[in-house]
Amino acid sequence: MRPVYVAADNIISPIGNTTARNMEQLKNGVSGIAEHNNADISSTSFYASLFNEDDFKNDANYTKFEKLLIASVEQALSGCDINPKDERTILIVSSTKGNISLLETEPDRPDLKTRIALHTSAKLIAEYFGFKHTPLVVSNACISGIMAILTGLRLIQTGQYDNAVLVGADVITKFVLSGFQSFQAVSNEPCKPFDANRTGITLGEGAATLILTAHEKYSNGIKVLSGAVSNDANHISAPSRTGEELCQAIEQSLDDAGLTALDIDLASAHGTATMYNDEMEAKALALAGLSNVPTNSLKGYYGHTLGAAGLIESVISLQSLKEGIVLPTLGFESLGVSNDINVTTHLTSSPIKTFIKTASGFGGCNGAVIFRK
Repeated sequence: MRPVYVAADNIISPIGNTTARNMEQLKNGVSGIAEHNNADISSTSFYASLFNEDDFKNDANYTKFEKLLIASVEQALSGCDINPKDERTILIVSSTKGNISLLETEPDRPDLKTRIALHTSAKLIAEYFGFKHTPLVVSNACISGIMAILTGLRLIQTGQYDNAVLVGADVITKFVLSGFQSFQAVSNEPCKPFDANRTGITLGEGAATLILTAHEKYSNGIKVLSGAVSNDANHISAPSRTGEELCQAIEQSLDDAGLTALDIDLASAHGTATMYNDEMEAKALALAGLSNVPTNSLKGYYGHTLGAAGLIESVISLQSLKEGIVLPTLGFESLGVSNDINVTTHLTSSPIKTFIKTASGFGGCNGAVIFRK
């Protein structure tokens, strides 16, 4: 199968509107998480990484969610020569909730169901940039971003397209926050992935774009090698207790890439800071032979950005490969999982060449993807 290269990327988050700015902020230990008092989202104060709402009031033709998608794709396209109007280019949109906030803000009208649908937003974005083909939508809980990467990878590997523009975004609304609050999963302080004193998840808003290509001339020097998904078949919201199923996705990814655990220099973990997810993920990493690999979670900087998380965290890890650094896990102090894993605590220089990104989500879904410099 054809090699697949990374051509360009972008991140738009509360701490920066370009990948470079986001990386600079992370290296300086800057987090977007703050305490908020917003009655439109919650009757009580909460911690989250949120945008300034004044940034999204200019164009009534697009929702906040759609404006994030457009801005991120625009930035990424400006960094390469790939033409979205090329017949060999496909757009893939990932999100968990998309325009769900319209249920809260709009009157119940006949066309609301259509307007709120993810495929409606994807079509608007495709039309904005002039993509020739009907866009694809990937929505599978919190592994949506990774699944978008794997979908683009396979479409290019099999020759169906030469280029894939992958964009993911989610925004935090009352519907989204209250759902996690109903599980009593939201932390009353900024999240602490893998830490012994973690108290739950912190949510965040953001968007990211990754452009993949079969053409080496567009390459930024990094390839997407492989990836896989699996399912716990265990519970609608609680993850596996053993980590075996996420381990399956990791091992399948390694096998497809012709690699072993010894070839992995960095593990970018899902690391939501919930009691059960972190425990499951630590078990999976240990089962896969990755216990000693430097492992970080970026949730302490961005919160959990849902359908954008796999893309945002992959893009940041790509920058780590380029710069030869490993970012610390913000909020982590002492290990709070039963298996030993090498959670990063300081910004360090390291000659890293290959990293694996993992994710898990509601419904028992798991995903992994491997990138190599």
